[in-house]
Amino acid sequence: MNNLNVSIIGVPSDYGQTRRGVDMGPSAIRYAGVVQRLEAIGHTVQDLGDIHVSQDHKENDANEKLRNLEEIVDVSTTLANRVHGVLEDKKFPLVLGGDHSIAIGTLAGLGDHYENLGVIWYDAHADLNTDETTPSGNIHGMPLAVSVGLGHERLINIRNYVPKVKPENVIIIGARSVDPGERELIKEQGIKVYTMHEIDRLGMTHVMEDAIQYLKDRNVDGLHLSLDLDGLDPLYTPGVGTPVPGGITYRESHLAMEMLQESGMVTSAEFVEVNPILDEKNQTANVAVELIGSLFGETLV
Repeated sequence: MNNLNVSIIGVPSDYGQTRRGVDMGPSAIRYAGVVQRLEAIGHTVQDLGDIHVSQDHKENDANEKLRNLEEIVDVSTTLANRVHGVLEDKKFPLVLGGDHSIAIGTLAGLGDHYENLGVIWYDAHADLNTDETTPSGNIHGMPLAVSVGLGHERLINIRNYVPKVKPENVIIIGARSVDPGERELIKEQGIKVYTMHEIDRLGMTHVMEDAIQYLKDRNVDGLHLSLDLDGLDPLYTPGVGTPVPGGITYRESHLAMEMLQESGMVTSAEFVEVNPILDEKNQTANVAVELIGSLFGETLV
């Protein structure tokens, strides 16, 4: 990978779900040495700090199908504008979460810079619920739906264009907990999914080769990686809010990042759902930094 100018944006938001602590994720990833790791590889890093996120949580949210909607719209709008500015400055945006609802803002800030953006969603969950299908009302289960133009108008219209990404340009990798409504949307929208069944059966090398070629064939002009640490098996990443057993291994994840780096296609990335309160000795944040190292070109020799 050529040496990059990387701008880090922290988003200390836990509004997308109900387990406290994920707002400390950006600090945990910084503490694990993300800036030093990137600089050691040869990249120039500017840490823009955290966007402001109010910690004024409501005891009772009247909208049980869209919990903390107003707060998430505010956070997403601020983040979208910040990401937009980073791209205007010709730098690589690296966003640190925070729960996965922050991807609404990341993709809103990216999408109007590309004609044909591609997205790899590395996650145990599809995050394709809407207020009509959600079993929980937690918006961290909705960001991919929002980004393809499905859901509440306040969410899908951030930065005033819809969709942020074409559904046929999205690839989900590592899914193993998919709600019934999400299954229907995957079929209806033509979203490509590699579940753990495909990863187990075909192997990560085949999956990543196929995914990368699929996006090349679609002539994407940018590629965003949205990596939820619960995509990995909780054996490796215990500090996540919604762990699902039977996930991607540590080594498979490094391989996936290395293959994305070799493709030369990745133009932005976010790493989300690190919750230090649920973690063991910052293990999950350390894994996040190690995977960031592989994505940005770190090699053994």
